[in-house]
Amino acid sequence: MSPLLRRLLPLIAAVMALVVFFGLCVPDGRFLTTGNLIDLAQQISVNAILAFGMTLVILVGGIDLSVGALLALVGTATTYALLPQGWDLPAPLAFLTGIGVALAFGLFHGVAASRTPMPPFIITLGTMLVARGLALRFNQGKPMGIPDDETFFLGIGNGRIGDSLPVPVLIMLAAWALTAALLHYTVFGRHLYAIGDNRLAAIYSGIRVRRCEIVVYAGASLLTAVAGLIHTSQLYSAEPASGEGFELNAIAAAVVGGASLKGGRGTMTGTLIGAIIIGILDKGLNQAGVHFSYQRMIKGAVILGAVWLDVRRRR
Repeated sequence: MSPLLRRLLPLIAAVMALVVFFGLCVPDGRFLTTGNLIDLAQQISVNAILAFGMTLVILVGGIDLSVGALLALVGTATTYALLPQGWDLPAPLAFLTGIGVALAFGLFHGVAASRTPMPPFIITLGTMLVARGLALRFNQGKPMGIPDDETFFLGIGNGRIGDSLPVPVLIMLAAWALTAALLHYTVFGRHLYAIGDNRLAAIYSGIRVRRCEIVVYAGASLLTAVAGLIHTSQLYSAEPASGEGFELNAIAAAVVGGASLKGGRGTMTGTLIGAIIIGILDKGLNQAGVHFSYQRMIKGAVILGAVWLDVRRRR
């Protein structure tokens, strides 16, 4: 058995146990119906894509608290660019507008984190507030509906392939495959692990640490842009206040999946399973009728348990 599979087995067992548990606890067996599982997969997709980018950042010892606000900004900027009362741009240019906004934030994060003494926590906390404020500037902070004729935009979050596979799930799997291949089959991926494990040793070994960090933060923001387009499409409108708390769910998915907040440890497969666990907890507890206050307490306990296990592994 490979070391990776050995590390993932407890997570896989946790997923199976949660599915069985909620299958028994949710009334009328609604949790295990095909429609409910498809809906669950769609909900997981946004958090998983955010978590893939977060894992890249965490691997080099960083953090990104801006992803929730940036997700909202991408949605509002893209939708405003499409609307006649906005910039009235063609759809391709509107998408490029949203993606360009995200890329600008990501490049700023990377440059600031790699070339200044400011910690990533403070950098991304500041840009979180900036992104949220910019999102609220569009349309005076009011929701903006996506035009009905924008079938491609609406299909990103709500389309199906063969009447069964949701498009967001397909995009999530593509993002997982791309980021997993980047980490495990490229020199760049090995450099990220080296930087997170021992930054000083990575510098002395000739790794261009600053360049790697800039690429990582830019890549994480591009993944946030993809998640933002999907989330906006699923809502059928751009909500400037959406995405609140999404950064915490993304961090939780990465940590539950085995990523270490100290850097140098984590896999995309583990993060995907972590996102599945968080998604099952959210939907299962809600359908089981558990009060939202207890839901937060349970999710917090799961995160604390994952961090405690990571500390034990390192010791």
